[in-house]
Amino acid sequence: MSTEQEPWQWDEAIWRGKVDRVRAGAALRPDSWPEGKRCAVALSFDVDHETNELRDGGHSIGAMSRGQYGNRQGIPRILDILDRHGIPASFYVPAVVAMLYPDEARSFVDKGHEVGIHGWIHERNSVLPPEAERDLQMRSADTLERICGARPVGIRTPSWDFSHTTLEITRDMGLLYDSSLMADVDCYRLLLDGADTGVVELPVEWIRDDAVYFNMNRYSALRPYTPPAAVLDIFWREFEAARDEGGIFQLTMHPHMIGYRSRIWILEELVRRMKETDECWFATHADIVAHAAGAA
Repeated sequence: MSTEQEPWQWDEAIWRGKVDRVRAGAALRPDSWPEGKRCAVALSFDVDHETNELRDGGHSIGAMSRGQYGNRQGIPRILDILDRHGIPASFYVPAVVAMLYPDEARSFVDKGHEVGIHGWIHERNSVLPPEAERDLQMRSADTLERICGARPVGIRTPSWDFSHTTLEITRDMGLLYDSSLMADVDCYRLLLDGADTGVVELPVEWIRDDAVYFNMNRYSALRPYTPPAAVLDIFWREFEAARDEGGIFQLTMHPHMIGYRSRIWILEELVRRMKETDECWFATHADIVAHAAGAA
Protein backbone atom coordinates (compact mmCIF):
# COMPACT_ATOMS: atom_id res chain seq x y z
CA MET A 1 0.00 0.00 0.00
CA SER A 2 1.30 3.43 -0.91
CA THR A 3 2.25 5.67 2.01
CA GLU A 4 2.23 8.85 -0.06
CA GLN A 5 -0.30 11.42 1.04
CA GLU A 6 -2.95 12.83 -1.21
CA PRO A 7 -2.73 16.62 -1.79
CA TRP A 8 -5.74 17.20 0.43
CA GLN A 9 -3.83 15.50 3.26
CA TRP A 10 -0.75 17.73 3.02
CA ASP A 11 0.30 19.93 5.91
CA GLU A 12 0.46 23.63 5.09
CA ALA A 13 4.26 23.49 5.06
CA ILE A 14 4.17 20.98 2.18
CA TRP A 15 1.91 22.89 -0.18
CA ARG A 16 3.49 26.22 0.71
CA GLY A 17 6.92 24.74 0.03
CA LYS A 18 5.85 23.62 -3.44
CA VAL A 19 4.32 27.00 -4.26
CA ASP A 20 7.22 29.02 -2.85
CA ARG A 21 10.06 27.06 -4.46
CA VAL A 22 10.06 29.29 -7.57
CA ARG A 23 8.05 32.50 -7.45
CA ALA A 24 7.73 35.79 -9.28
CA GLY A 25 9.37 38.65 -7.45
CA ALA A 26 9.33 42.35 -8.28
CA ALA A 27 7.95 43.33 -11.69
CA LEU A 28 10.37 45.15 -13.97
CA ARG A 29 8.33 47.32 -16.33
CA PRO A 30 10.51 50.31 -17.21
CA ASP A 31 9.09 53.80 -17.44
CA SER A 32 10.31 54.06 -21.02
CA TRP A 33 11.84 51.99 -23.80
CA PRO A 34 14.89 52.89 -25.93
CA GLU A 35 14.49 55.20 -28.90
CA GLY A 36 11.41 56.70 -27.29
CA LYS A 37 9.30 53.72 -28.32
CA ARG A 38 6.07 52.81 -26.56
CA CYS A 39 6.60 49.03 -26.31
CA ALA A 40 9.22 46.32 -26.76
CA VAL A 41 8.88 43.47 -29.26
CA ALA A 42 10.65 40.19 -28.44
CA LEU A 43 10.45 37.71 -31.32
CA SER A 44 11.82 34.24 -30.61
CA PHE A 45 12.27 30.96 -32.42
CA ASP A 46 12.75 27.56 -30.79
CA VAL A 47 14.98 25.70 -33.25
CA ASP A 48 14.03 22.15 -32.25
CA HIS A 49 14.43 20.42 -35.63
CA GLU A 50 14.92 16.64 -35.18
CA THR A 51 15.19 16.73 -31.38
CA ASN A 52 11.42 16.63 -30.90
CA GLU A 53 11.63 13.03 -32.06
CA LEU A 54 15.05 12.16 -30.63
CA ARG A 55 14.36 13.24 -27.06
CA ASP A 56 11.80 10.47 -26.56
CA GLY A 57 14.07 7.83 -28.08
CA GLY A 58 12.07 7.94 -31.28
CA HIS A 59 13.28 6.76 -34.66
CA SER A 60 10.51 7.94 -36.99
CA ILE A 61 12.10 8.98 -40.26
CA GLY A 62 8.97 10.95 -41.10
CA ALA A 63 9.03 12.92 -37.88
CA MET A 64 12.71 13.70 -38.26
CA SER A 65 12.17 14.83 -41.84
CA ARG A 66 9.64 17.33 -40.55
CA GLY A 67 12.33 18.61 -38.23
CA GLN A 68 14.75 18.86 -41.13
CA TYR A 69 12.20 21.01 -42.94
CA GLY A 70 12.80 23.57 -40.20
CA ASN A 71 16.43 23.79 -41.29
CA ARG A 72 15.91 23.59 -45.06
CA GLN A 73 12.88 25.85 -45.43
CA GLY A 74 11.74 27.34 -42.13
CA ILE A 75 14.95 29.05 -41.05
CA PRO A 76 15.73 30.58 -44.46
CA ARG A 77 12.22 32.03 -44.69
CA ILE A 78 12.45 33.44 -41.15
CA LEU A 79 15.91 34.92 -41.64
CA ASP A 80 14.83 36.50 -44.92
CA ILE A 81 12.01 38.38 -43.18
CA LEU A 82 14.23 39.48 -40.30
CA ASP A 83 16.98 40.56 -42.70
CA ARG A 84 14.66 42.58 -44.94
CA HIS A 85 13.14 44.40 -41.99
CA GLY A 86 16.39 44.78 -40.05
CA ILE A 87 14.97 43.17 -36.92
CA PRO A 88 16.93 41.21 -34.27
CA ALA A 89 15.45 38.09 -32.69
CA SER A 90 16.35 35.35 -30.23
CA PHE A 91 16.94 31.76 -31.31
CA TYR A 92 16.85 28.99 -28.69
CA VAL A 93 18.89 26.04 -29.93
CA PRO A 94 19.32 22.56 -28.41
CA ALA A 95 23.00 21.59 -28.37
CA VAL A 96 22.31 18.56 -30.57
CA VAL A 97 20.72 20.82 -33.20
CA ALA A 98 23.75 23.13 -33.11
CA MET A 99 26.00 20.12 -33.68
CA LEU A 100 23.81 18.87 -36.54
CA TYR A 101 23.68 22.31 -38.18
CA PRO A 102 26.70 24.34 -37.01
CA ASP A 103 26.59 26.73 -39.96
CA GLU A 104 22.96 27.54 -39.20
CA ALA A 105 23.70 28.17 -35.51
CA ARG A 106 26.65 30.43 -36.37
CA SER A 107 24.55 32.35 -38.88
CA PHE A 108 22.21 33.53 -36.13
CA VAL A 109 25.04 35.27 -34.29
CA ASP A 110 26.65 36.49 -37.52
CA LYS A 111 23.39 38.21 -38.45
CA GLY A 112 23.13 39.97 -35.09
CA HIS A 113 20.62 37.68 -33.41
CA GLU A 114 20.83 36.05 -29.99
CA VAL A 115 21.40 32.34 -29.39
CA GLY A 116 20.07 30.98 -26.10
CA ILE A 117 20.19 27.63 -24.32
CA HIS A 118 17.37 25.21 -25.15
CA GLY A 119 18.57 21.99 -23.56
CA TRP A 120 20.84 19.27 -24.87
CA ILE A 121 18.43 17.13 -26.91
CA HIS A 122 15.19 18.95 -26.01
CA GLU A 123 14.93 16.80 -22.89
CA ARG A 124 12.22 17.17 -20.26
CA ASN A 125 13.86 18.62 -17.15
CA SER A 126 11.15 17.44 -14.79
CA VAL A 127 12.03 13.77 -15.35
CA LEU A 128 15.81 14.16 -15.08
CA PRO A 129 17.90 13.45 -11.98
CA PRO A 130 19.17 16.82 -10.69
CA GLU A 131 22.80 15.97 -11.44
CA ALA A 132 21.93 15.03 -15.03
CA GLU A 133 19.98 18.24 -15.57
CA ARG A 134 22.90 20.31 -14.26
CA ASP A 135 25.41 18.49 -16.46
CA LEU A 136 23.26 18.83 -19.59
CA GLN A 137 22.55 22.53 -19.05
CA MET A 138 26.23 23.34 -18.54
CA ARG A 139 27.32 21.22 -21.50
CA SER A 140 24.69 22.88 -23.66
CA ALA A 141 26.07 26.32 -22.84
CA ASP A 142 29.63 25.15 -23.57
CA THR A 143 28.59 23.62 -26.90
CA LEU A 144 26.74 26.73 -28.08
CA GLU A 145 29.71 28.91 -27.11
CA ARG A 146 32.12 26.65 -28.99
CA ILE A 147 30.01 26.54 -32.16
CA CYS A 148 28.62 30.08 -32.21
CA GLY A 149 31.53 31.95 -30.65
CA ALA A 150 29.31 33.63 -28.07
CA ARG A 151 28.43 32.47 -24.55
CA PRO A 152 24.63 32.31 -24.03
CA VAL A 153 23.26 34.62 -21.33
CA GLY A 154 19.72 33.22 -21.31
CA ILE A 155 17.83 29.97 -21.29
CA ARG A 156 14.48 28.68 -22.45
CA THR A 157 13.87 25.21 -21.10
CA PRO A 158 12.71 22.63 -23.65
CA SER A 159 8.91 22.58 -23.76
CA TRP A 160 9.06 25.20 -20.97
CA ASP A 161 9.48 22.24 -18.61
CA PHE A 162 10.85 23.48 -15.28
CA SER A 163 12.10 21.13 -12.59
CA HIS A 164 12.57 21.70 -8.87
CA THR A 165 16.25 22.45 -9.52
CA THR A 166 16.18 24.32 -12.86
CA LEU A 167 16.33 27.81 -11.38
CA GLU A 168 19.06 26.80 -8.94
CA ILE A 169 21.20 25.62 -11.87
CA THR A 170 20.46 28.76 -13.89
CA ARG A 171 21.43 30.93 -10.93
CA ASP A 172 24.64 28.99 -10.32
CA MET A 173 25.61 29.41 -13.98
CA GLY A 174 25.28 33.16 -13.66
CA LEU A 175 22.77 33.47 -16.50
CA LEU A 176 21.06 36.81 -16.98
CA TYR A 177 17.57 35.49 -17.64
CA ASP A 178 15.12 32.67 -18.18
CA SER A 179 12.23 32.67 -20.65
CA SER A 180 10.13 29.63 -19.71
CA LEU A 181 7.60 30.77 -17.09
CA MET A 182 4.27 32.57 -17.18
CA ALA A 183 3.59 34.57 -14.00
CA ASP A 184 3.31 37.98 -15.71
CA VAL A 185 3.49 39.84 -19.01
CA ASP A 186 6.38 42.05 -17.86
CA CYS A 187 9.87 40.98 -16.89
CA TYR A 188 10.18 40.06 -13.24
CA ARG A 189 12.78 38.90 -10.76
CA LEU A 190 12.87 35.19 -9.95
CA LEU A 191 12.80 34.07 -6.34
CA LEU A 192 14.08 30.70 -5.12
CA ASP A 193 12.68 29.73 -1.73
CA GLY A 194 11.91 33.41 -1.20
CA ALA A 195 15.40 34.72 -2.06
CA ASP A 196 16.21 36.83 -5.12
CA THR A 197 18.35 34.75 -7.49
CA GLY A 198 19.57 37.61 -9.66
CA VAL A 199 17.90 35.87 -12.62
CA VAL A 200 15.21 37.81 -14.50
CA GLU A 201 12.22 36.17 -16.19
CA LEU A 202 11.00 37.32 -19.60
CA PRO A 203 7.71 35.44 -19.54
CA VAL A 204 6.19 33.31 -22.27
CA GLU A 205 2.59 32.15 -22.75
CA TRP A 206 0.96 29.37 -24.76
CA ILE A 207 -1.39 31.94 -26.27
CA ARG A 208 1.66 33.51 -27.93
CA ASP A 209 3.09 30.25 -29.27
CA ASP A 210 2.49 28.91 -32.77
CA ALA A 211 2.66 25.26 -31.61
CA VAL A 212 -0.67 25.55 -29.79
CA TYR A 213 -2.47 26.33 -33.02
CA PHE A 214 -0.61 24.19 -35.56
CA ASN A 215 0.94 21.13 -33.91
CA MET A 216 -0.46 17.65 -34.42
CA ASN A 217 0.34 13.99 -33.78
CA ARG A 218 -0.98 11.50 -36.29
CA TYR A 219 -0.88 8.64 -33.75
CA SER A 220 -2.93 10.38 -31.08
CA ALA A 221 -6.01 12.55 -30.80
CA LEU A 222 -3.88 15.70 -31.07
CA ARG A 223 -5.36 17.51 -34.05
CA PRO A 224 -5.46 21.21 -33.17
CA TYR A 225 -5.78 23.46 -36.16
CA THR A 226 -6.57 27.14 -36.20
CA PRO A 227 -6.69 28.98 -39.54
CA PRO A 228 -3.64 31.20 -40.05
CA ALA A 229 -5.79 34.33 -40.27
CA ALA A 230 -7.23 33.56 -36.82
CA VAL A 231 -3.72 33.05 -35.39
CA LEU A 232 -2.69 36.42 -36.78
CA ASP A 233 -5.73 37.97 -35.11
CA ILE A 234 -4.81 36.46 -31.72
CA PHE A 235 -1.18 37.57 -31.96
CA TRP A 236 -2.18 41.06 -33.11
CA ARG A 237 -4.62 41.50 -30.23
CA GLU A 238 -1.84 40.48 -27.83
CA PHE A 239 0.43 43.06 -29.44
CA GLU A 240 -2.15 45.83 -29.27
CA ALA A 241 -2.66 45.22 -25.57
CA ALA A 242 1.09 45.24 -24.95
CA ARG A 243 1.41 48.51 -26.84
CA ASP A 244 -1.47 50.10 -24.96
CA GLU A 245 0.13 49.09 -21.64
CA GLY A 246 3.61 50.19 -22.65
CA GLY A 247 4.89 46.66 -22.07
CA ILE A 248 6.42 43.74 -23.95
CA PHE A 249 5.02 41.75 -26.85
CA GLN A 250 6.81 38.40 -26.64
CA LEU A 251 6.18 35.72 -29.27
CA THR A 252 7.45 32.12 -29.54
CA MET A 253 7.60 30.39 -32.93
CA HIS A 254 9.09 27.20 -34.36
CA PRO A 255 10.73 26.98 -37.80
CA HIS A 256 9.03 23.66 -38.57
CA MET A 257 5.61 25.19 -37.80
CA ILE A 258 5.56 28.86 -38.76
CA GLY A 259 7.91 28.18 -41.68
CA TYR A 260 5.31 26.78 -44.08
CA ARG A 261 4.18 28.82 -47.08
CA SER A 262 0.62 29.13 -45.78
CA ARG A 263 1.84 30.37 -42.36
CA ILE A 264 5.06 32.36 -42.79
CA TRP A 265 3.02 35.35 -43.95
CA ILE A 266 1.77 35.67 -40.35
CA LEU A 267 5.25 36.70 -39.25
CA GLU A 268 5.67 39.01 -42.23
CA GLU A 269 2.31 40.69 -41.64
CA LEU A 270 2.92 41.09 -37.90
CA VAL A 271 6.28 42.73 -38.51
CA ARG A 272 4.85 44.98 -41.22
CA ARG A 273 1.99 46.18 -39.03
CA MET A 274 4.17 46.66 -35.96
CA LYS A 275 6.71 48.69 -37.91
CA GLU A 276 3.94 50.85 -39.32
CA THR A 277 2.97 51.96 -35.81
CA ASP A 278 6.47 53.40 -35.30
CA GLU A 279 6.01 52.61 -31.61
CA CYS A 280 8.07 49.40 -31.29
CA TRP A 281 11.56 48.73 -30.08
CA PHE A 282 12.54 45.42 -31.69
CA ALA A 283 15.21 43.71 -29.59
CA THR A 284 16.56 40.36 -28.47
CA HIS A 285 15.31 38.88 -25.24
CA ALA A 286 18.71 39.56 -23.67
CA ASP A 287 18.62 43.25 -24.59
CA ILE A 288 15.06 43.66 -23.33
CA VAL A 289 15.90 42.00 -20.02
CA ALA A 290 19.03 44.12 -19.62
CA HIS A 291 17.05 47.29 -20.22
CA ALA A 292 14.17 46.32 -17.94
CA ALA A 293 16.50 45.26 -15.12
CA GLY A 294 18.72 48.32 -15.51
CA ALA A 295 15.78 50.74 -15.53
CA ALA A 296 14.20 49.25 -12.41
